[in-house]
Amino acid sequence: MSSPSFSLTELAAVGDRALSVDAAVLAKLTDMAGNLAANLTVAVLILVATVFASKWASRATRNALGRVRGFRHDPTVLSFAVQVVRVLVLLIGFIAILQRLGVQTTSIIAVLGAASLAVGLALQGTLSNVAAGVMLLVLRPYRVGDLIDINGDVGKVTRLDLFFTQMSDANNVKIVIPNAKVFSDTMLNLSGQKTRRIELKIGVGYGANLSRARDVLTTAAAAHEHVLGDPEPWAGVTNLLDSSVEISLHAWTKSEDYWQTRADVFQAAKEALDAACIEIPFPHQVAVPYGDAEAAMPVLAVRDARRDRPDDHASPGDAHQEIGES
Repeated sequence: MSSPSFSLTELAAVGDRALSVDAAVLAKLTDMAGNLAANLTVAVLILVATVFASKWASRATRNALGRVRGFRHDPTVLSFAVQVVRVLVLLIGFIAILQRLGVQTTSIIAVLGAASLAVGLALQGTLSNVAAGVMLLVLRPYRVGDLIDINGDVGKVTRLDLFFTQMSDANNVKIVIPNAKVFSDTMLNLSGQKTRRIELKIGVGYGANLSRARDVLTTAAAAHEHVLGDPEPWAGVTNLLDSSVEISLHAWTKSEDYWQTRADVFQAAKEALDAACIEIPFPHQVAVPYGDAEAAMPVLAVRDARRDRPDDHASPGDAHQEIGES
């Protein structure tokens, strides 16, 4: 009779030990849940504080840099600096959240470094655009609103980010160029200076009075209201072409008035030469006979007929027409 009572006693002891273990596990799980809830609450608070801190830091950075003369009129660099500050604040807050949740940030940084290396090798072209974008933002060869020429593409810069430079040409066509191409090619900033020089090449006849032609051109350019008086317009013979004497006309104007002033001065120069009876010749073609003498006779007859004409401005195509008729 003693053996069953002993077994019941052992079973009761085992049950008591099991209950005590379950109570300890439950207490431990309760503590873990409480710690997790507390850490999650603190992590959420850190996240909220980080978002507000990033906005405050961005606003403070924008206001501080807005007082600096070099950044006040450069919205591109100003926006870039504000974004860098915002990302740094968010990154610091993210690391603090991970540490609060018990994550080993050292191992995460190592994994991110290895992943960044792999991604960098796979995206060499894209990262080259990012690097070129950073250099363009630092060196600032042009700004938003400048008129630039990149490998023949002329337009006004509308946006500059880390990957692309966006322009709008005279026809309001959007032009997007990768920053790596912009940074490696020759770039002309057409509005980088306050003034620009207008250069026009105009041909006059070999029989024209060249001094008078130069005076007529400089007077026509100086009469335009947007042509600057200092330096004064200049004209000079720059080349002897096949059918004309080339005279170059130089005049200075403000960069924002360049295109319209150039068109106006070109028109004024043509009208002034016409008023002064100075010929602007067209290209001539000379038919050179070869072969027997009979084939050369029609050409010589046309030449003599053209000499006797009162109209000296007949087109060169008339000679070919008369040759064909003969």
